[in-house]
Amino acid sequence: MEKSIIIAGVGGQGTLIAAKIIGAAAQAFGLDIKVSECHGMSQRGGSVITYAIFSDKKVHSPVVTANADIILAFEQLEAYRMLPFLKKGGTIVASTQQMNPMPVISGAMNYPENIPEKIKSLGVKIICADALNLALQAGNQKCANVVIIGALAAHLCEIPKEIWIDALKNSVPQKFLDENLKAFESGYAVK
Repeated sequence: MEKSIIIAGVGGQGTLIAAKIIGAAAQAFGLDIKVSECHGMSQRGGSVITYAIFSDKKVHSPVVTANADIILAFEQLEAYRMLPFLKKGGTIVASTQQMNPMPVISGAMNYPENIPEKIKSLGVKIICADALNLALQAGNQKCANVVIIGALAAHLCEIPKEIWIDALKNSVPQKFLDENLKAFESGYAVK
């Protein structure tokens, strides 16, 4: 079993904690894992990309080029931007959330419409979740990344759900655990 994942989002959406949870789950399952954190313009609301590769064999590099098995996107436009890096037959697990980049805020460009439909029209499998709304229902909008992790966990059924939950428990502060567990369950139920 080997999977390469690109985690894409906007600064402040929790891409780094998502990588930590993925790494903890893969390691607990007995896989070798390498993660590369590319912070990007996180302090200015810019794109943030993190790479994760795990395997039952030795992983030598954490960098994913144009052959990612999975794009984990916390924002629609980031999912769309990462398409060239998804291998044929790969899957996108994405939030339906839209965050306007600076060119849209300044009026120089429009936010692209119907991104999930455009991705589907290219023959790409995409699993979408209204992560922000589900996180709010769980008690904290900052858990939107964990909703997407839950959807990923359901897709990566090789790794048992209990391992993902343990990884989550070991990765988030105790005071935020209940809402994160609810967010994970909400994401896990997304089909």
